Amino acid sequence: MAPLSRASTPYSTGTTGYRASTTTRNGNRISTSNQLASTSNPFYTTGEYATAASRPRPGARSVGRPSTARPRTGVSTLGIENQEIVCAVSESRGISPTVGLAFINLDTAEAVLSQICDSQTYVRTIHKLTVFNPTNILIVSSASQPKSKLFSIIEDSLDDIGSNMTLLDRRYWAETTGIEYIQQLAFTEDVESIKTAVSGNYYAVCCFAAVLKYVELGMSKTFPMRSLRIKYEPSEGSMMIDLSTMHSLELVQNLHDAKSKDCLFGLLNETLTPMGSRLLRSNVLQPLTSPETLNTRYEALEELSTKEEMFFAVRQALKPFLDADKILTQLILVPVQTTLIDIEQAINNVIMLKQFVDLIKPVFEALVGVRSPMLEEIRRLCATENTELIQELINEVINEDTTYAKQPLDLRNQRTYAVKSGVNGLLDVARQTYNEAMQDAFQHMDNLAEEHSMAIQKKYEHGRQFYFRIKEEELASRDLPAIFINVVRKKGWIECQTLDLAKRSQKTVDSHTEVLNMSDKTVQQLIGSVREHMSVLFKICEGIAMLDMLASFAQVVTSQDYVRPLISETLAIKGGRHPIREKIHNTKFIPNDVYATQQTRFQIITGCNMSGKSTYIRSVALVSVMAQVGCFVPAQYAALPIIRQLFARVSMDDNIEANVSTFAAEMRETAFILRNIDRHSMAIIDELGRGTSTRDGLAIAISIAEALVRSRALVWFATHFRDLAKILSERNGVVNLHLAVDMSEKSKMEMLYRIASGAEKEEHYGLKLARVVPLPPDVVEHAEHVALTLEQQAREKKAQGPAIVQARRRKLMLNLKEHLGQAKDSKMDTETLRQWLRELQAEFVKQMLALDEEGGDRHGSVAGTGEKSIVDDDQHADMDVENRRPFNPELVDRELEQYLQEQTWLSSDGIQQEDADVQVARSREQSEEMLMDY
Repeated sequence: MAPLSRASTPYSTGTTGYRASTTTRNGNRISTSNQLASTSNPFYTTGEYATAASRPRPGARSVGRPSTARPRTGVSTLGIENQEIVCAVSESRGISPTVGLAFINLDTAEAVLSQICDSQTYVRTIHKLTVFNPTNILIVSSASQPKSKLFSIIEDSLDDIGSNMTLLDRRYWAETTGIEYIQQLAFTEDVESIKTAVSGNYYAVCCFAAVLKYVELGMSKTFPMRSLRIKYEPSEGSMMIDLSTMHSLELVQNLHDAKSKDCLFGLLNETLTPMGSRLLRSNVLQPLTSPETLNTRYEALEELSTKEEMFFAVRQALKPFLDADKILTQLILVPVQTTLIDIEQAINNVIMLKQFVDLIKPVFEALVGVRSPMLEEIRRLCATENTELIQELINEVINEDTTYAKQPLDLRNQRTYAVKSGVNGLLDVARQTYNEAMQDAFQHMDNLAEEHSMAIQKKYEHGRQFYFRIKEEELASRDLPAIFINVVRKKGWIECQTLDLAKRSQKTVDSHTEVLNMSDKTVQQLIGSVREHMSVLFKICEGIAMLDMLASFAQVVTSQDYVRPLISETLAIKGGRHPIREKIHNTKFIPNDVYATQQTRFQIITGCNMSGKSTYIRSVALVSVMAQVGCFVPAQYAALPIIRQLFARVSMDDNIEANVSTFAAEMRETAFILRNIDRHSMAIIDELGRGTSTRDGLAIAISIAEALVRSRALVWFATHFRDLAKILSERNGVVNLHLAVDMSEKSKMEMLYRIASGAEKEEHYGLKLARVVPLPPDVVEHAEHVALTLEQQAREKKAQGPAIVQARRRKLMLNLKEHLGQAKDSKMDTETLRQWLRELQAEFVKQMLALDEEGGDRHGSVAGTGEKSIVDDDQHADMDVENRRPFNPELVDRELEQYLQEQTWLSSDGIQQEDADVQVARSREQSEEMLMDY
């Protein structure tokens, strides 16, 4: 294969013989490209006709070849900046599909390959596409007729991702071509490691071949040898967050105002460079799952946030940086046909490169004395010896005082005088001509101002060149002289030119063009020499981005009361806060504690309206994301497990555009969660089942809750169904909590926003809230009468048997086992451990004796009245209650004493998890009785 260079590119940018035709299908405009026999571009051929069909989008133009323009302006729905990213996707067929992806960012010259073993719902594939947010998604044309499952899922997600879809012929997905591209385009020192990483990942390599062919042939852009940053990104290295969860938790965009910075990304984004901002966004959407990497980031962040002098030096050094990613990319991209604009931009890029290289040394000096491994590595990358040779190459050609200017005229002057004198004699002559033309134009403007006795401002724009600005007040008593043309009035100003000024402006343009043409050869030679060192520059750029992100975290954590989290098996947060709400609210945020293990993995949160249930459960998820990004968290203490999947079901809005009701939307999202959740996941569920009738909603909520308990994931389930809390309270792993409210005064409700144990005990808080609103008194009084009547009827029907007490005993024993396991792995000293175990013993004995007493009372009550127990149909449970021995506190006391003396552990062989089917059957029995009350 021929090298990818400007000289060897054989592809034409013309479209001779290429004809577009538009057909209508189901009311939508579908663009297809019919190829004539004489066409010179075979890129889109798929059998009998060529296809470049993009999914129709509102307001899109129908064109012959796929548009390379971004189909959105500003920022996308996920807050990504306007970048041009092309992605290719392919898949294997089978029960457990393997999906290959390859992304090329044409703005940053970065290629990312990935191969995912996905589920039938392709959730990880859609997550990857959502994070990268590509402009165009390339798919094998054979997948569209008939439509494969992956094709259909991506097609349905295009609006959410914000992408177009293009079909390509199967022949462009070739593994050998992909390997050849890697060998040619990857940096020399990276080739072997990349080939090792992609070994066996057939589909990822094929996608890499397809996406590069599309960029070459379809977009007429090429990369020189050894100029592309290529990396393989395994799917298992990051937390999976679906699109609905991203929106619900406001990770990168506020729910109510897309332009607002009140989101997690906006909170953490104190970055000073575009590279750091991009890296932060990517990390927020796919947090890390490697404890080693996270601890490395924590160490670096702790050092930056505690060493004040270093922190300010780093921030000061980062402030002047331009977008180095884009600068380096522009230097390695080779246009097929060089234009004047390309020449002009090449000189701009060299000037910006010079500024970038000059700014590396202050970063190196700012990091003097660092100790954390990550900061040491960044400082090593920024060492003078890494950029010394590049700086010499630039200084040989470019004037040392040349800097990048933002004003158009200043930038043009910098371009004109960028190359040193003496390099090219004709260039020096052309610059002298340019200087004379500029002086002539300025002299003409000064003469006019003097001649007409007006205060005239001299202005310059790239489009219309030199022009005048005159205040309208100057012409209050006279008309504008006839010599002035092209008059434009803007907010109290008159902008105009003269014919002579236009001629002089054109002369400066011509002389500037001559300078550019003379400079081009020298600049291209410099760029060619610099390309050999692109690997070092890109690595430095990545180091700067990481340093900027860490410094941004340091800015946030030093201005807030944040703490370094610990990575552990147990989730324990003391004084946790919602980071976004804390920032935007003027009042002091009320912190709350969170504790979750396998025996407290399913936490049911009840409480009245506006008590803070949603804020509480969202804060848990956001703290987990922040910790796995590598940032400190808003709490007094935080220990968190590694979460590999995060789910949120919190929206209650109808989707009018999609014709989906509240209930249908929540069932669809919940079905997605149930298909993908596992023991390494976290889920927050808010108000499930409220979109339909009370009876059906409760039944569905109980069933879904049972499934979530069996998944062994960490789940926070906020609900107004208090019966759900009662039914599931005896299940192993289930905990009831509520948000406290002070309702001591009849006409007042005070939200305490504090989490408390147990289900909400306050009766009829909805009625009290209605009284506070207020509703008419007679309406509220009648509602209270109806509620009391229904409650009395329900109370008369309810009965509980001794099986519940037995379930509580088992649950208490499992909790004891888990606490002893935590003690074994703890780092407490002997005396502290002894005291803690004695307190654990006392609490365990107290609760077990209480259960024994409760069991005796319940059993006697049932036997004495002669009523049939609800456990009579469960012979196993009945025998268990009748024949069990009374609880003996001395037994536990002896066991704990034995541990303290011999350092042996309480055997858990006899503490077996109650059979799941029996637990589910009991819960169903309870739920059926509860539902009979409705």
